[in-house]
Amino acid sequence: MTAPPRVSIQTADFDLAAETAALRAGDLGIGAVAAFVGTVRDRHPGQAGGISRLELEHYPGMTEKAIEAMIDEALRRFELRAARVVHRVGPLQPGEQIVLVLAAAAHRGAAFQACEFLMDYLKTQAPFWKKESTPEGERWVDARVADDEALARWGLRAGNAATATAAATAATAAAG
Repeated sequence: MTAPPRVSIQTADFDLAAETAALRAGDLGIGAVAAFVGTVRDRHPGQAGGISRLELEHYPGMTEKAIEAMIDEALRRFELRAARVVHRVGPLQPGEQIVLVLAAAAHRGAAFQACEFLMDYLKTQAPFWKKESTPEGERWVDARVADDEALARWGLRAGNAATATAAATAATAAAG
């Protein structure tokens, strides 16, 4: 039996139990699997109107390569036995699953840390673009300072939110 790929970018939904079983198959040294399943929210705090759809785009080939590098870094930092990331693209509705991160280790501490590290890395470094549809129209989702700060806990820097804020400020100044 061949191991499943470490990264899958897909439009289809995923099954947490099946993905976990495939990750654990044949490795009796795995004592812990930490899982994160992200779902599409219907709104953001302080936002008027709900989100009726979220559309994700990616750069095929580049996205998988970037996530593979993230997994390599997690394997280097933590005592992992395996890891897997499944990320959906295309149009998604509120409540649908969007991302799965699995981290398997001999002990729970490494599995939990690696899972959180991979999610923090995904939020700031993976080349995905999100567009929300609301009653007010569609808008591309900007990077958030909180995501950059979460990555900084691991000694990594991302300036995505600062870059997005500077670009929005420049565009506003040019238009005004």
